[in-house]
Amino acid sequence: MIITNFSKQKSEFKEPKILKAKPHWQGHNLSDTAVKGKDIKKIQDTAPDGSIFNSLNRGRVAIFIDGLNLFHTALQLGIEIDYVKLLCHLTNGSRLLRAFFYTGVDLSNEKQQGFLLWMRRNGYRVVAKELALAAENFKKSNLNVEIAVDMITLAPYYDTAVLVSGDGDLAYAVNAVSRMGVRVEVVSLQTTTSESLIDVADCFIDLDSIKTHIQKDSNLGYSYRTPSNSNL
Repeated sequence: MIITNFSKQKSEFKEPKILKAKPHWQGHNLSDTAVKGKDIKKIQDTAPDGSIFNSLNRGRVAIFIDGLNLFHTALQLGIEIDYVKLLCHLTNGSRLLRAFFYTGVDLSNEKQQGFLLWMRRNGYRVVAKELALAAENFKKSNLNVEIAVDMITLAPYYDTAVLVSGDGDLAYAVNAVSRMGVRVEVVSLQTTTSESLIDVADCFIDLDSIKTHIQKDSNLGYSYRTPSNSNL
């Protein structure tokens, strides 16, 4: 497993970082335990299930997934993502605040609408933007602004951000929340991840090293309802 930790060393972070006050939508605090500032050890993969965060007290966790970036990464790895496994693996028993999934959306694509409906009902807060027509009749969307705004505005309510993206345009937002005392873990494919994003992260996890834990089983499939046959 390839995990690189870029936290500063020794006594610079001796002061403990206390869990922030819980937001009003959270229930009772599950723990009042202090969380150390920035972990200074290389994360070891010692858990039998291949967990990448087993040695860390991460406090409350917020997950931010760049859907298009992850889709292209999965294509390069030759896998199909199991989003239930992905959510469980990235959370790994920590207290989850939110898991955001950002994606462009084609309102005329019923299959995609069914997938997003399934995502909403299985632990994800979907943030969608309608695809815009770009050059040569190619549709695309960029949700970096939405990701950055959510990371920064929610920062007082979580202790660890998990950013699933390799886009260097998000480096400034990562640096901003880091200065607010948040630990940031970037999860992406190392060969396609911007160096500027890796440089400002507290640790980097190569998706290639955890693909066996997050890929969909070949003999299983999801039955995504489309809006036309949903009971909503």
